[in-house]
Amino acid sequence: MKPERNVMIAATGSVATIKLAQLIQELSDERLPYKFHLKVLITEAAKHFFELEQIPENVPIYHNRDEWITWNKRGDPVLHIDLGKWADMLVIAPLSANSLSKIANGICDNFVMCVVRAWDLQKPLLFAPAMNTRMYEHPITREQIDKLISWGYKEIPCISKTLMCGDTGNGAMAEVPTIVEAVLKALPSGSELETL
Repeated sequence: MKPERNVMIAATGSVATIKLAQLIQELSDERLPYKFHLKVLITEAAKHFFELEQIPENVPIYHNRDEWITWNKRGDPVLHIDLGKWADMLVIAPLSANSLSKIANGICDNFVMCVVRAWDLQKPLLFAPAMNTRMYEHPITREQIDKLISWGYKEIPCISKTLMCGDTGNGAMAEVPTIVEAVLKALPSGSELETL
């Protein structure tokens, strides 16, 4: 029996969200050493870059309205807390410039940001930035990425390529196989699994 892990994938408002379905597919590959139970979190802006129908039916998708559907009164479940308890890992891919800035400054004005703000720092949080080269090269971007790293979050670095807008340069989200490899590396090794 392969070890099983609960992984949340959060997608924010970057065109790299077009790779969300591919990321889910590759994390569902039976040849991986883990069986991943996946849940997807999306911001409203992320919805512009993919169709909900592209996501397999067995992978739940959560967005802003779900937070309020589940809560009506004191004692009701708080979704952004419960999901954080369920997950063994959070992977933010892609992480847009806007959402990077929000996380670095503690802003939690949407469902995904609330999940991140309430994240248990003992568990891995991986993030794959994705933005235009001009945004990526702004000095505040490195400052904000370094702040996330200082909290223990793990960066999956951008790559250089021709972007959707036609510009060529750094800022593109890492390729999906690179993200999958980072997920596997962030999980405990075999000897550590025995103690869990």
